Parts: sequence; structure tokens; C-alpha cells
Amino acid sequence: MSEREQEYVPADDAIIGVAFKWSLGVIAVVAVVVVAVVLLRRQGAEAPAVIEREAIVAPDRLDQDAEEMPVVGFTDVTTGAGIGFVHESGATGEKLLPESMGGGCAFLDHDGDGDQDLLLVNAMPWPHDAGEAPAPTMALYRNDGAGAFTDVTAGSGLDVACHGMGVATADADGDGDADVYVTALGPNRLFRNDGGRFTEVPEAGGAAGGADRWSTSAGFFDADGDGDLDLFVCNYVAWSREQDVRLNFTLNGTDRAYGPPKLYEGTHCSLYRNDGSGAFTDVSAASGIEVSNPATGKPMGKALAVTFVDVDDDGDLDILVANDTVQNFVFRNDGGGVFEEIGAVSGVAFDTMGTATGAMGMDAGDLRNDGRLGVGIANFANESTSLYVQQERDPWQFADMSGAEGIGSPSRLKLSFGLFFFDYDLDGRLDMLQANGHLEDTISEIQPSQTYRQPAQLFWNRGPGARSCFAAVPEDTLGDLARPVVGRAAAYADIDEDGDLDVVITETGDRPMLLRNDQDLGHRWVRLKLVGGPGNRDAIGARIDLTAGGVTQRRTVMPTRSYLSQMELPLTFGLGDAESVEGLTIRWPDGTRETRSDVPVGKLAVIRRSSS
Repeated sequence: MSEREQEYVPADDAIIGVAFKWSLGVIAVVAVVVVAVVLLRRQGAEAPAVIEREAIVAPDRLDQDAEEMPVVGFTDVTTGAGIGFVHESGATGEKLLPESMGGGCAFLDHDGDGDQDLLLVNAMPWPHDAGEAPAPTMALYRNDGAGAFTDVTAGSGLDVACHGMGVATADADGDGDADVYVTALGPNRLFRNDGGRFTEVPEAGGAAGGADRWSTSAGFFDADGDGDLDLFVCNYVAWSREQDVRLNFTLNGTDRAYGPPKLYEGTHCSLYRNDGSGAFTDVSAASGIEVSNPATGKPMGKALAVTFVDVDDDGDLDILVANDTVQNFVFRNDGGGVFEEIGAVSGVAFDTMGTATGAMGMDAGDLRNDGRLGVGIANFANESTSLYVQQERDPWQFADMSGAEGIGSPSRLKLSFGLFFFDYDLDGRLDMLQANGHLEDTISEIQPSQTYRQPAQLFWNRGPGARSCFAAVPEDTLGDLARPVVGRAAAYADIDEDGDLDVVITETGDRPMLLRNDQDLGHRWVRLKLVGGPGNRDAIGARIDLTAGGVTQRRTVMPTRSYLSQMELPLTFGLGDAESVEGLTIRWPDGTRETRSDVPVGKLAVIRRSSS
């Protein structure tokens, strides 16, 4: 971490950009002069030509073509909505690395009533610090449909204690309700949903992992195309308390601090194949997702986030993994559950300087509604958030366009964790939100540019014709979203059924922040909930192309995004001023295509697969 803590002035990118444009102008003038001199020499005594050109005027700012940014505030409704959860990190001053990572969150419909409930993952005191009081558990809150929540943890089956990290939700056993998989420091847990109450599955149905593993993000997807949902699990570093204490990392030469992941060996991610009933077999080695350092032969990965997307549009889901301080992974799916890691070849492994970043959360989406993917990865302090943009000539080629697309400089100083794309203003374009917060509560004493609590950041998608895709939304317009927190996981859902997307951000060792989206712009919207076939009733991996106002938006049913988090399953399409949907095409997970023309506006539409 210390090698990453370097001062940076946020205006640098802008200054460099203006200087670059001035340099181009100077070069142009010099070129004209040189050509004129050559011509004069050739023409001998002929009268010199008069060269006229417009004066170069430096731009006042680099985003002159920005449209007027909408004003949308977010209101903290945590307490009023009934959320009383407080995260237990286990921190008592020893500065053990897991304490700094936070806990995950998931929006899910656990009781099948159609609205979005909330699950918050908890850690616990360390065994050597535990007292006689019962250890805290994760928390499950039932939504009444209007955004008011009731704590239903007790007796739910989820009232268990572990050093939890992330969460993945899906109908793993094909019985029609959402099961819950919790990652942890130590064995992971699988809870089978039996009509709204949960039963823990012994050994997580074969997906518990090792007792010495530290798992982080996880997600369900169909890896091998057999129709049921397999499970991918990110594993972080090979950590132990004994090693952490022995390393005795410090930032100021005196006090202990949280040691960077570079001090620990990496670990392999895990892939578990589902047999169709919710029982899993570890196929990590055979599938090709175990990546070793060619120089040492030891595991390379230090994975914190994962998402799944069909990069090359061939009908199967590929895997994107964000690794902390080592190269990011891109696993290309051959369609049969065997993967090839091509992160370095694709351009997603490193930043523009060829350096691995402290990658935390991630998401992928069609940002310009042009069919090209953008992959956002939240990074450590003094590392800009990465934005890898798919190139037209080859779907497997990406370029980091963070600076050019407007998020490089504004994100540079922040230490970012959760990151996702969503259309917060319902104008039909994917915007970006990232949750921020440092690891060290005294960091400002060592690095004046840093603070422990940091505000989240919202980036507005400026739409077609803009030179950069995103513009940072001013903090003074964001309402409570701009309140500094120790942000970690982040997820979205429409908690009050008003059509716009609300947000939850978790804090390490503190309360989460549930933020109601108060946009009132008059934009129209469509929400779609897909119902697939047996084995994948939530149609995870299905792709929807929706056309309205002459613009086609593309979305994938994929709750696994951000950091340690799960989003709601329904998809939200903002329509802006468009009054109707002109066309809708669904590519179901099995490749079957279906078109619809009867899509209602301003409602949640449930679409069932024709053969289901």
C-alpha cells in the first residue's frame, strides 16, 4: 500500500489535456512555417506568401460538449426504513487484514412476494477476542413493497455466525426460490430456501472450499451450457493471523497498519459444477480457471470481484475477475465449461502503464448503446478507476479509456470498492456509481490527500456525441449519497416500486446506508422480470435488446456485479422521453430467441419463456 500512496493533484489530467491540445496547435503552426520556408526557397525572389490562420484559443474546460446534467438527489432512509444492522468487523486494534474488507449485501426476493428484500453479511469477533455474548449474525430484512423493511433474521435459518464476506443468490436447486451462498474467511455456507425459510446444506453441497480459504465475491451462472447454475468463487490471498502479526506492517514506522496483499501468496479461484439438484463438484483444475505464476508455479490470483458476460456474443458466458495487485483475469468460455485465460492478450489485465492495480469491484455493460462492452474496475487510492472499452475490430480486444471517458481524474484520489453501472436518471443510458472508503482511520495524518471516510461517486452518462462518455456529478447535488462513509459493497434495486433504482452501500464496522432515489425528471421506464426453464428459472445469463426512441439498449440478467454483492433480478430500462417500446428481443440462456412487441411502459412486466 505504501508504494501506492503517492500524492496526486486532481486537475492534472485536465491540465495535461489542455497542454496536449496547445502542443498540437504549436506543432501545426511550426509545420505551416516550415512548408512556407520551403516554398519560398523554391520560388526564389517571388514575393512571400501571406499565411492566414485563426488564432488558437485554449478551451475553458475539456467537457464543452456536455449536455445539461440532471439533478437527482438520494436520501438516506436507512433508519426510517427499519434497517438497524451494524457490521461487526472484529477490529480491536490488531490491524488484521480481513477486518478492513467489509461485508457484502444482496437484494433478493426471498419470500416470493415480488418485492426486493435485503440481506446483509456480517463478520464476527476473532476467537481470541470473543466474549460470552452471542456472536452477531447476518441480517435478513423483508420488504413490504413500499420500501419499509422488517428484520426477519431470527428463525429464518440465516441467523448463523461466521466471518462472512460476500454473498451470491440464485435458485441453485431448481425448485423456484432463491438460495443463498455466503463466502467467508474459512468454510463457505450454502442455505437452501424452503419457501422463505432457509436450511443450511452440509458442506455447502460440495462447495464449502477449504477451512484455510479466504473467499470473497461469488456468483451463479451456467458455465457448461447444461441448463443449470454452476458456481464461481473468488478466493483472495493465503492469509493467517500468525503471518499477519509476524509481518508487523506499518505506515509511519511505529504503529501497526493493514498490510498490503503483496505480502501474501495468491490463491486459485474455484469453479463448482452443479449436478442439477444443488449438489456441486469442484472442477476448478479441469476447467482451466486455475492460473499459476509462470515464474514461481504458485497461484497467481488475488480475486475480489467477478462478473459474467458474453464478450464475443457466441451464446455462452465468459468470466471477468478483478485481482488485487496482480493482473486481472479474462476467462474465455469455449461453450463446454472449459476456459482459457486471456486477460493480458485482451488488454484487461493491466492499466495503461502496464501495471497491475489494486482492483476491488467491477461491472460490465453496453455504455454507449452501440453494442460494445465497457468493463469498469474500482481500484486503490491514487489509481484511477479503470474503464476498459471493447474495440470494434475484435471483441476480445479492450483499451483502458478511463481518462478519455471522463472518470480518470475524478476517481484518482479515491479508494474504491463497490462499482456498478445503472441508469439512475432513466434516460436510457448506463451511468456509474462507486463506493469509496480507505482502510486506515488515520490515513490523513500520513497522506494529507486521503481521508478514511469518503463520499461515493456518481458518473452521469452524457450520451451520443459527447467526447467523453461520463461526467462526474457534483457532490452538492447528490444529497446523502455524498456523505463520507467507509464504503465497501454496493448494490441497487427498486425498493419502493416507483420505477427508479435505489442503492445500498455497506460500511465496514458501521451501519449500511440505504439510499432512496428521488429523481423526478418525468422519464418513462420499463422493468422486466424473466422466468426461464427448469434449472435456471430466473433466466440468469439471458440477454435483452430493447429499442425505444430509435435507440437499442442491451442488458444481461446477471445479479453478480460490484464487490461482494448481488443486484436485483428485474432489469430496468430508462426510456427518457420515448412513449413506447418499439421492439424487444430476448436471447434466452439456451440460445432461443424471442421477440415481443407488447411491452407495457411504467410497469414491471413478467415474461415467461414460451416453452416453460
